[in-house]
Parts: sequence; C-alpha cells; structure tokens
Amino acid sequence: MMSESEQHESLHIEKHRHADLRFLERNLAKPKIVLAGNPNVGKSAVFNALSRLYVDVSNYPGTTVEVVRGSYRGFDLYDTPGIYGVSSFNEEERVARDIILEADIVVNVVNATHLECDLFLTQQLIDMGKRVIVLLNFMDDVKKNDIRIDVEALKHFFGVDVIPFVAVQGVGLSEFEEAVGTAREGTQREELHAALHEMLKIVGSQAEALLVMEGDEFVAERHGVPPVDKREEIYICRRNRVNYIVSQVLRDVSTQRRLSDTLGRWAVRPLTGIPMILAMLYLVYLFVGKLVAQDIVGFTEKEIGHGIWEPWLRDFVGAAVPPPSWLNTLLVGEFGVLTLTTTYLVFLLLPLVASFYFALAIMEDSGYLPRLATLADRLVSALGLNGKSIIPLILGFGCVTSATIATRVLGSERERTIATAILQFAIPCSAQLAVIAALLAGAGFFPMLVYSVVILSVFVGIGTTLHRFLKGEATPLFLDLPPMRLPRVRNVARKMAARTYAFMTEAAGWFFLGALAVAVMQLTGALEAVVSFLTPLTTSWLQLPAEASRAFVMGVVRRDFGAAGLYHMTLTSMQITVALITITLFVPCIASLMVMIKERGWKEGVFIWIGTWIAAFLIGGLVSQMVI
Repeated sequence: MMSESEQHESLHIEKHRHADLRFLERNLAKPKIVLAGNPNVGKSAVFNALSRLYVDVSNYPGTTVEVVRGSYRGFDLYDTPGIYGVSSFNEEERVARDIILEADIVVNVVNATHLECDLFLTQQLIDMGKRVIVLLNFMDDVKKNDIRIDVEALKHFFGVDVIPFVAVQGVGLSEFEEAVGTAREGTQREELHAALHEMLKIVGSQAEALLVMEGDEFVAERHGVPPVDKREEIYICRRNRVNYIVSQVLRDVSTQRRLSDTLGRWAVRPLTGIPMILAMLYLVYLFVGKLVAQDIVGFTEKEIGHGIWEPWLRDFVGAAVPPPSWLNTLLVGEFGVLTLTTTYLVFLLLPLVASFYFALAIMEDSGYLPRLATLADRLVSALGLNGKSIIPLILGFGCVTSATIATRVLGSERERTIATAILQFAIPCSAQLAVIAALLAGAGFFPMLVYSVVILSVFVGIGTTLHRFLKGEATPLFLDLPPMRLPRVRNVARKMAARTYAFMTEAAGWFFLGALAVAVMQLTGALEAVVSFLTPLTTSWLQLPAEASRAFVMGVVRRDFGAAGLYHMTLTSMQITVALITITLFVPCIASLMVMIKERGWKEGVFIWIGTWIAAFLIGGLVSQMVI
C-alpha cells in the first residue's frame, strides 16, 4: 500500500504576512482546485491521477516549500503540503493556508483507514465555508482490513460529496468528475455559524473570519484586527463532533493484529525501536553513503566523467579554442566551466540526489519515516532540532551535499539553519572518512580519542549555541503514524523522478557559477595566492608542513582531495590529529557549498562558509598548541 509524506523541504523565509496572488495565477476564467489533507494520505497519487503529469513544481514565494501545479478539465490544480489543520504553526501550514484561502474548490484527501485523525481537517474546511469534496483514499486497504464505512452517513453529516477512492488504481475518478460540478459548502454547527457571521462584519471572508477566531496572528494582521483566542474552544468542539461522526459511520472494524501493526508498535518503542533505527540507518548509509557516494559515483565521476567525457570535451573545444589560451582554460581546464559543471552535476550530484530521494520515498511509503523521527526526537531536542533532523545528520556521513538537500524535511528555517551548520562544520563525508580512518588507525589510540572528542564537542557546541541565540524554538513534532506497509514501486519511482528533476534544474545555475568562480581564481592566480596566504598560518599556528596548505585549498574543490593530500605527507601522530581536525572542520567542497547557497541563500551560506574557515584554523591551532 502506498504512503505519502507531504513534508516538503526549505530557505530564507520572512514572516509570510501576505499571500502572493500572482503566484496562484488568479484568473476568473480558470478556477482553482486545491488538494488538502494530512501527511501520508496519498495526495501526490491523487494529483497524478487527476492531472496525469506534473506541469510545474516551484517554490512558494519567500519559501522553499514546493507547490505542485497542474491542470484538470479547465481548472488549475494545486497540491499543497500535508497539514493537520489550516493554521500558521509552521511554514508548510502557512503556505497551505494561503493557497486554500484562494481555492474555488477544496478536495480533501482522507486516509480512509484513519478517519479519527483525518476528519478533523475535513470539518475545519467545512467550517471555513469552502466548497469541499472529500476523497476517501486507500479504500482497497479498508476492504482488505475488513473496515466498514457508511459513506452515505458521512455525506449526511458533512453535507458534501464523499467519494470512495483508490488513487493508484484510478478508482473513483468518474464519480469525482461528476462531483466537481456540484461541489458545495458543508454543514456547520449552528453556534459556530452564528459566531462567524458576527466576525464577518469585520473580516470579509468566512474562511479568514474562522482563522481570526482561532487566533491566527498572520490573518488577523492582514485585516488589522486582533486575533480572537477561541482556538481551544473551537478545536474541542470540532474534535467532539468528529469523534461522534466516526462513531456513527464505522462498523465492524477488525481487531486482528497484523504484522504491519506489530512492526509499527515496535518502531516507536525504545527497546525495539533503537535497534530498528540503527539497522535502517546503516542500510541507508550503505546505499547512499557507500554504494552510491563511493562506488557508483566513484565510477561515474572518475571513469565516465574524468576518463571519457572530459577528454572528449577538451578535444572538441580544443579544435576551436587552442589549449594554451585563457578561454580554453576557463572552459575546459582543470576547473573549467564546462568540465567541472557537467562532471559535478551529471556524474557526481545526479546519482547522489536520486539515491537520496529514492531512500526517502521508500521510508515515506513504508510508513517508517514518521516513526524514525518520533523515536529520535528526544535525542536531538537539546540541539534545537526535532526528530526529523536525524535523517540529514546521518546522511551527512555519506555525503554532506545530499544531507544538505535532506534538511528540507525539517519544519522551520531555524531548524534547517542549525542542521546545515552542523553538517558543514562537524560531519565528515564518506570520502573523508576513509582517509581519516586510515590515518587515525596508524596514529594510535590517543590521537583518535583527541580527534573524536574535539569533533563531537564542535557538533554539540554548534547545535546548542545556535539553539540559544537563534530566535524561536524547535518546532513540536506532530506526526501521523500511518500503517507500516510495503511501498509501491511506481509511487516511489514517481516521487524520486519528480523531486530529482526539480532539484537538478534549480541547482544547475549555482554549479555553473561555482565552477566559473574557481576557474577565474585559477586564471588570475588567486588560487595560488590563497595557498601562499595560508602557508604561514599552517606552519606556525597549526605546526604542519607547508604543503598542508595546498591540501586545505584543494579541500575547497573536493573534501576528499584535501584529505587525500594529507595521506601522502610524513606527519607525526599528533600532527595527523591536528590536520584531520582542521580538514574535517574546514570549508565544504564546492558541490556542498553551491547546494548550501541554493538552500539557505547567499547571506547565510557565505556566513557559514566563512565560519568554517575560522573555526577550522582556530580550533585546529588551539589543539596544536596544546598537544604538539
């Protein structure tokens, strides 16, 4: 059975005070259908079934929350991030809220096996006065598990069309087509209806009137009115109504324990869940960090990129632009714009990004991802993160570049900043780890202990410091725990392909600029100037051989280039420790830097980048002065 996570991933965000209606392409001649639902209800599959293809995947203005837009029979069709309610608790909810407010018809996708959880949002959409159609998705699971739902009773209680649906099989599409023409507002509680009409005298829309009454500060500020703090009262009444409806429409629910239920319970209990986490993370590391980042990328980058593609490209360009010229060096030199950009994008980054999104889609569709985050939540709370951050932090030991992409699963800009900084400062990628392990193994136990203590201290120190000084708090972990199930191959492939394509098209420009900057530095001599500048610092402060400065500079291009450069030097055991501490804390490679700038923006990306330079030489030097 398919499970879908709507956790979309993000960049610098200002407080989103006003919806950008241009982004929604407001056009009276083309009304909007908006899909809304909890995480893991199969909205992406519903979107695919209705639109047949992705027309546009783009970031909502001021955020990096992705919004997918397509077409359905004369309507603009929008897919929104998964939410548990229309509110402003996090970035995803604010984006979903603004799009839902502009909807002509809201299609509420519900997991039919989780009515108790999902129908709360259904009732809120009805309370907002939106024209609503309810799709009961996963009806094949309902039948399989012997769950009886009185669909006619649901229609009666909500006053809107309720359609049994199986998105991946196209079941219910014809009924949905008919329902679009008769979409209507649903049934509200009388007391809420009266209170809303009082608020309508101040706020011009029933939907926004409800949000003001529920204490939404953003919507209240739009209308210049103070928010009304009746959220708890409204929520309790809504929950009671939903509980009553569920009690009336569910019949003969099977209580037989299934394997998926047992696995689901084991996954969130510390005694059984921690071994499951370790096993799963090890498998992800083996797949993304070792098989792809080392073996596959090692082949595609070295054998195809450097061995076949770049020589052919140099011969092709060299026929028109002779090799000694500056233009030839700029285009196809060691750091050429054409050679470096295409090799990094196609032969290095593409396999990493695709493998990450494949692993993420497997975890999403199996229902394991929310359980992993739940169990890890306490471990990372002291760093200002919630449980979802465990995924990028672990992936960082495979590849910091793909781990930086993975910070998109986090719920706030604050958390993404903390996780990105930890990744760039304190986590060595798999390419470095191999060299680090080999050097430390020969250095002895004490150097290994010093290295481990210093890097772990930086890891904790970066997180706790940013947690203390960045505004805000860690977002609470609100997650639906869907049934554990086997993922659907087609759905996993679609998610992987769509997300990989969207990322690669966005990243191409950044890599071109990065390659251009490095090539210009080489042509102008700036690269050698940096080496010369670092040499006194390397020899006197770090107490390392002068050639170590070149290894550090090469680490800017590729982290493993720098680490490999240290491998061939004659160093004492404590010099090895200092060199490895410095190279681990040193600047991210150009691939990681470009992705970081794309994800976090120029200001934050450059700030972290400069911070890694300072921290690497400062901490490395302090250790050197103490132990050498």
